[in-house]
Amino acid sequence: MEEGCSRIRRRVSVCKRNRPSLASTSAIPSAAQLQSRDEQEEEEEMVTRSRRRKTVGVQPVEHNDSEEDMFGDYDSFTENSFLAQVDDLEQKYIQLSEQRKHATDFATEDFCSESIKNKLSVTTVSNFTEYKSDKHTENQTEHEDVPVEPGTDVLYDLPSSQILYFENLQNSSNDLGDQLTEKGDGSSSFPNTVNEELSHNCIKQQEQNDGSSSKVRSNSDTSRRKSIKDHLKSTMTGNAKAQTPIFSRSKQLKETLLSEEINVAKKTIESSSDDLGPFYSLPSKVRDLYVQFKGIEKLYEWQHTCLTLSSVQERKNLIYSLPTSGGKTLVAEILMLQELLCRRKDVLMILPYVAIVQEKISGLSSFAIELGFFVEEYAGSKGRFPPIKRREKKSLYIATIEKGHSLVNSLIETGRIDSLGLVVVDELHMIGEGSRGAILEMTLAKILYTSKTTQIIGMSATLNNVEDLQQFLQAEYYTSQFRPVELKEYLKINDTIYEVDSKADSGMTFSRLLNYKYSDTLKKMDPDHLVALVTEVIPNYSCLVFCPSKKNCENVAEMICKFLSKEYLKQREKEKCELIKNLRNMSSGNLCPVLKRTIPFGVAYHHSGLTNDERRLLEEAYSTGTLCLFTCTSTLAAGVNLPARRVILRAPYVAKEFLKRNQYKQMIGRAGRAGIDTIGESILILQEKDKQQVLELISRPLENCYSCLVQEFTKGIQTLFLSLIGLKIATNLDDIYHFMNGTFFAVQQKTLLKEKSLWEITVESLGYLTEKGLLQKYTVLSEEELQYNFHITKLGRASFKGTIDLAYCDILYRDLKKGLEGLVLESLLHLIYLTTPYDLVSQCDPDWMIYFRQFSQLSPAEQNVAALLGVSESFIGKKASGQAIRKKVDKDIVNRLYLSFVLYTLLKETNIWSVSEKFNMSRGYIQNLLTGAASFSSCVLHFCEELEEFWVYRALLVELTKKLTYCVKAELIPLMEVTGVLEGRAKQLYNAGYKSLMHLANANPEVLIRTIDHLSRRQAKQIVSSAKMLLHEKAEALQEEVEELLRLPSDLPDVEASSSEKA
Repeated sequence: MEEGCSRIRRRVSVCKRNRPSLASTSAIPSAAQLQSRDEQEEEEEMVTRSRRRKTVGVQPVEHNDSEEDMFGDYDSFTENSFLAQVDDLEQKYIQLSEQRKHATDFATEDFCSESIKNKLSVTTVSNFTEYKSDKHTENQTEHEDVPVEPGTDVLYDLPSSQILYFENLQNSSNDLGDQLTEKGDGSSSFPNTVNEELSHNCIKQQEQNDGSSSKVRSNSDTSRRKSIKDHLKSTMTGNAKAQTPIFSRSKQLKETLLSEEINVAKKTIESSSDDLGPFYSLPSKVRDLYVQFKGIEKLYEWQHTCLTLSSVQERKNLIYSLPTSGGKTLVAEILMLQELLCRRKDVLMILPYVAIVQEKISGLSSFAIELGFFVEEYAGSKGRFPPIKRREKKSLYIATIEKGHSLVNSLIETGRIDSLGLVVVDELHMIGEGSRGAILEMTLAKILYTSKTTQIIGMSATLNNVEDLQQFLQAEYYTSQFRPVELKEYLKINDTIYEVDSKADSGMTFSRLLNYKYSDTLKKMDPDHLVALVTEVIPNYSCLVFCPSKKNCENVAEMICKFLSKEYLKQREKEKCELIKNLRNMSSGNLCPVLKRTIPFGVAYHHSGLTNDERRLLEEAYSTGTLCLFTCTSTLAAGVNLPARRVILRAPYVAKEFLKRNQYKQMIGRAGRAGIDTIGESILILQEKDKQQVLELISRPLENCYSCLVQEFTKGIQTLFLSLIGLKIATNLDDIYHFMNGTFFAVQQKTLLKEKSLWEITVESLGYLTEKGLLQKYTVLSEEELQYNFHITKLGRASFKGTIDLAYCDILYRDLKKGLEGLVLESLLHLIYLTTPYDLVSQCDPDWMIYFRQFSQLSPAEQNVAALLGVSESFIGKKASGQAIRKKVDKDIVNRLYLSFVLYTLLKETNIWSVSEKFNMSRGYIQNLLTGAASFSSCVLHFCEELEEFWVYRALLVELTKKLTYCVKAELIPLMEVTGVLEGRAKQLYNAGYKSLMHLANANPEVLIRTIDHLSRRQAKQIVSSAKMLLHEKAEALQEEVEELLRLPSDLPDVEASSSEKA
């Protein structure tokens, strides 16, 4: 038997000669042991070689059917000796069992088990494996501290048949162990070695045989049981058909190393040590990913300083401010990854615009897949409330200001706000910008009030009154004037250029005169010398020209192209043709005539009149250098990152308003591309009449940030109070007043509203909500004092849950109530009218001739909708012909119906270009209308879910919201769920055979690049990463749902307890 064990040991060791044993990871052998082992290895190799020589002359089997015995009488494991001895041992054991069949005590079982263990000479796992050769060990030195899983080490590099066989034996052994543990005293343990698994399997077979021995006593010994030899043969035959499992050693080592580094980082953070580990408390893999995905090899000095601040290490709230392009976002990303990977908490990142949210999701999806967390989009109509509670992986929520507020509300309502470890706010200065600023302030105030463990990080390039924000957020402050590329500011008056110089008395010093020969025609067309300024940098460098209005953008782009030489047409000619071709394909064969004339010169305009597809294509072309000049509005400065060598401000105005210091700093901040340019330039063109104002503009400090909480009455303080009571954060007057003392408004109250106290403002706002029927007030006597408590009404709860502007909530309720009386479902027109945003109605100015033409084409059912709303064809006809109208008709209803016609036509035709022509509206405006309607439809759906009387709308609005969100054919919707895939791209992917989320998630980016026109490598990788992320999210959600269904209810009545109660 000893001999048999040694032979099987030799066989396995031959396969694994160059691998370290399990024992080697925990103990270092002595020199004598190493020497004896080397001698033993040499002897075993000689035996193996002689055995191979003996089998060379054996006639190979020509063909074996899958059902035939592929081994014949030859046992390939140990040349019959080991199996034969096991057979003999089993025969003796069965005879022994038959002699003692009436003795069922456990002593017999223990004796037999010990007998087999002794005869089999149980071998440890280390006898199956040998040390690696010195050369191989040197190659793996970087992983020498990595622990190796025992199970993985034993099965590594074995043939598939042996792997599957040992896995079966392991399962059998575990089952047997459970049985014996239940029967015995629980003191025996079962080793995990291969030979012991074999012996336990033998014991299990003997137990089964003992149970059935009385039934088969008349049979011969050979038929009494299936021999282990036959069992091995049949098992190996079956396993030969199985697909070979692939064990990637390098992948296992990388995963183990990553896990180990995360554990180290966790301990580092918990101990608050100065040692930051491999990469700022993060695994070194994060550093490698930044190099791989973003090309960032080293952090700037200020970034290192900021990340090592004691306030950051102690998890205090932080505000930091740097010039545009200084690298603020990278610091925030590293802090977010620390929270997700090391502290195992969810993170919320709040960004100002939908486009920036989608850009950030695309950029971080690759990190999420590699590092094991989720990235979830909360923008427009996307987002789940409350978010899915993940089992293991944590989530990074990337949200717009409005969606971020709704997300925080849902976490507070479900008692999960403490799961939010970090909140990052980009463009923190937006807290002072109207209704959006008020919503941002409410969000941060609620987090500060309800969670003491959530850290808040705010960043901005344009902050002035930081002390107020510090007091509000209870935060530390860090600032630096660092810029990766030097920025030089210039002013241009007539044909003279001055450099901005704060040391000079006048604030500027003479720089140079423009040296460009202008013809008389050119002087008339281009009085500001724009052609001269842009041709100094293009086409070799990029340039941005900021214009006051959208129309001016298009005019300037065309004017510049008229005077550019034809040499510009030859620059990247092929790429420009591809861009024009793709713009046509994205827009169903349509192309803007202005872009058609300007793109061949490398010039394009960029403003909100473009569709999302057009904007994305043009931005990508600009980033890759296909386009070298953008004429754009100020929205580009606050949107996606598109830097340039030179930035030109066409005039010191935005629309008709004079430029603010914050806007000016954001625009000129786009000058200078890190890693590409050595210098950035900004040139502000001004007239002599504006000179004094401009000099004040460039010298004065940034504008202060002021709270808009009370200024935005219905969207601010009233909405705040309604949600405080609805979420039960504060339900009485004293608690609400206490909450208000922690707001940004309270910090600035003496400056903003001197005539009223904070208490008076609080009482007044609560009174307004009560009068409107959104709150109920009742008095409670406690401790001999009257206390005013508030309870939210059904309408109030619906308004708060639907995030409906309180100025419109009663109008929405009335419209929905009236709709129930005669809801027209023959077409979508009636439902679309009910979900057309109220705030866009005031901006609408109908073209009455188009209105009348569209009205006359309505079907009888659609005309019935207009009749129910009180809008007649005769009224529209009189307005179109300019006749006087005596009968009063609600102007808001008429305008809202007109916008409903636009949306209804768009859903039927799904072509923005044709709808744009029909209604004489810009395609960008129509797309914005569609986005607003989709978002409002989602709000109305949540509103209806809280009111039982509107149950009929629930199912209808779910489908309508989806239609408005995507506005494409049904087959494209699964593709458009992926961040970064818009309608045009979805059509390309669908036509190329990528028809589902699974197709995209498993796509090869290199194949995508070859298959899809005008798709860059970066875009392809981002699309695949986003698809994988979405697929993982959906799978995780389904697993969570399954576990929830199978989970034992916590309130399940105890059977024994109930029976004892009855007794």
